[in-house]
Amino acid sequence: MTAPDPSLSTIAINLPGGMVPAGELLTVLTAAEKAGVEQVQLGHRQQLLLQVEPARRQALLQALAAADLWGEPDPEKHPNLVSSYVGENVFYSAGWLREGVYKDILDLFDYRPQLKINLVDSHQTLVPFFTGHLNFIASDTPNYWYLYVRFPRAGGLYFWPHLVYSEDIPALSAAIERVVLAEGRPGEATVAAAGARLYAKVSASLALVQQAVAAPLVLPAFTLPYYEGFNKAGQQLWLGIYRRDEQFTVAFLQDLCRVCLQTRVGELCTTPWKSLVIKGIAPADRPLWDAVLCRHRINVRHAANELNWQVEDRCPDGLALKHELVRYLNEEDVRTFQLCFAIKTQPQTGLFGSIIVRRQPGRASEQYEILHTRDFNPNSRDFVLFRQQVLRERLGWYLAELCHQYYAQLGNETGEEAATEQFAAAGKDVGTVPTAKLLPRCPRCFTVYDSAYGEAAQGIAPDTPWEALVNYQCPTCEAPAADFELWPEPVAVGGEDLRVVS
Repeated sequence: MTAPDPSLSTIAINLPGGMVPAGELLTVLTAAEKAGVEQVQLGHRQQLLLQVEPARRQALLQALAAADLWGEPDPEKHPNLVSSYVGENVFYSAGWLREGVYKDILDLFDYRPQLKINLVDSHQTLVPFFTGHLNFIASDTPNYWYLYVRFPRAGGLYFWPHLVYSEDIPALSAAIERVVLAEGRPGEATVAAAGARLYAKVSASLALVQQAVAAPLVLPAFTLPYYEGFNKAGQQLWLGIYRRDEQFTVAFLQDLCRVCLQTRVGELCTTPWKSLVIKGIAPADRPLWDAVLCRHRINVRHAANELNWQVEDRCPDGLALKHELVRYLNEEDVRTFQLCFAIKTQPQTGLFGSIIVRRQPGRASEQYEILHTRDFNPNSRDFVLFRQQVLRERLGWYLAELCHQYYAQLGNETGEEAATEQFAAAGKDVGTVPTAKLLPRCPRCFTVYDSAYGEAAQGIAPDTPWEALVNYQCPTCEAPAADFELWPEPVAVGGEDLRVVS
């Protein structure tokens, strides 16, 4: 992995809820400019990231403090509070959860959280639901929220037994954080047991306005809205800005802030996709915004299949891999609508996606594994292993195959129809399909059994034939062997041996 420049220190400016007043951002940028910072980045938790020379780091922190702003020298210690306010009345029509409610809640936080906290409307799909440790999701009852707790360094989600009142969110978050940080990783065998003990401790020490859960949470089907360019929202416009290299020059952002102040646009918003959204632009003022985009040569119409990726913050290698894979999918004209992708080179990075490309540690050569959520909804926490030990140069081919399988699943295609599409896309004659090696594949989650590798988790040695297995179950979803179907192993494309490794 190519690391960020080790000669520079990173300082995060948390923007609670992904909102920042234009005047406040201009102050931050002025301080950054004086410290020699020329470019800044946005983080996937909607924060601003500055990289500064160590000799100027303390002066920058002091300048921020003098303006009553807090710079975080350790971005992981105090993560930003994420919210879906950026999408309100832009990508969806908000119900009761409007700007004032978000800001009232955020204003009540009188401490700097160490747990990741998300405040999300249940009717939107721009901001992820479960990437926090404390995931507050708005219910249909005004001012009441579902809460899903994810313990640090532990899998699974615990559902809080009661709805939480808006004004209680900061106090409840602080109480949960005190217990979780004091006890560390839960010792219980299950998340449910750990959550029940947490609930009992917090409830005994804190009086809250609670309401019974009248109906289960229902999340919308995932579709990532196009978040770039000038777009209409009622009688006004909004502007979305994405940067392919994730870099925003300080000079460009300063000009944006000045136009905001000149045209009475109060604030700028950040997204978990490391982009900017500016709401409430009067159509008559558009020439002023166009002038700034032209002056700084900013392109605001990238292809949608480039916008649906998440990469770790300050990760040049992950960003380079993203560009490689986007280029491959573009060249092969692969459909990716309703899917989104994440590239993880490190554990516990909090990214989300329908399809995850994850670097496998401890390998002599650079190898990856590909996972997807069981229903391809990125907000699911139920991951299915698709392929392991994939070389970097072969990732694009396997991603294309998985995309084809997703749409085959949506269209209720049979295995034969999906195989026809797969081999046709690979430029092979469909008549060659029967000559490919057939592997048993689970129809629910696409997990493949390959006798060459066996199944170590079930004590099945390599070279054990499928016919010899007794009482076999899918290691991912526990489907019985009788449900498995024969599926053609990918054949060589362009002279490469694309072996299935499951």
